[in-house]
Amino acid sequence: MKLNQILDFCKANIVVEKKTCKKCGKEHSVTKLLKSDFICPECGYYFRMNALQRIALIADDDFQEIDGELMSKNLIDFPGYDEKLKKALETNDKNEAVTCGTCTIGGNKAAIFVMDSTFMMGSMGTVVGEKITRLFEFAKKENLPVVGFTTSGGARMQEGIFSLMQMAKVSGAVKRHSDAGLLYVTVLTDPTLGGVTASFAMGGDITIAEPNALIGFAGARVVEQTTGQALPKGFQRSEFQLDHGFVDLIEERGKLKDTLASILKLHEVRANGSI
Repeated sequence: MKLNQILDFCKANIVVEKKTCKKCGKEHSVTKLLKSDFICPECGYYFRMNALQRIALIADDDFQEIDGELMSKNLIDFPGYDEKLKKALETNDKNEAVTCGTCTIGGNKAAIFVMDSTFMMGSMGTVVGEKITRLFEFAKKENLPVVGFTTSGGARMQEGIFSLMQMAKVSGAVKRHSDAGLLYVTVLTDPTLGGVTASFAMGGDITIAEPNALIGFAGARVVEQTTGQALPKGFQRSEFQLDHGFVDLIEERGKLKDTLASILKLHEVRANGSI
């Protein structure tokens, strides 16, 4: 899929024509935000992006989707899950909470997966785990690095133990990819929580975060209630995680493509024995 096709698709499928900034309260058209990488022109607040918008931001003009036909089913007959899936399909431009494929980033070929908070809050179900696992297996076979964008509320409770099993399955695929000497870069976006954080989101060789992204396992209120202690300012935000060694770098959205291209190029040079 060409990036101009992705952008045209995004523009043609705008459900909400305007968005209000949660920081400054200013209202902006989605068309205007598409041009500003979904950063508020007034205060710099980072709006959340869907999968196709992120792909348009990062990839060169050559994204090719893999396993896009896979769709979730109500495996354990969870009450109301069929209705939730139907609603998610009706209001999204993709049919699952992750989009996988290949592209080049600044001329460097990579396999990528992009999670999408607009589809059931990016929850990790069996299809999400299966698609990401297949991507790592494909990348290992094709000798490709993987770049992953995470955003999720955690495991998809409507799939019970099947969703939790994806943590181990994807982590195993990440390990096999690593054992082959291949690079895995994660980009943590707002929010990255629960079982996704506890597995493949934190399994990268290099971990990047967007500014002020919420990154953690249990939510702050749960932690406070469990420990009975007040949490420090900025707890679980990117800057807090950087200070405490959980991420390697915080990068601005507008610079992220160049940063990823530099990392991929450096890895390619090293893998070829030039340095």
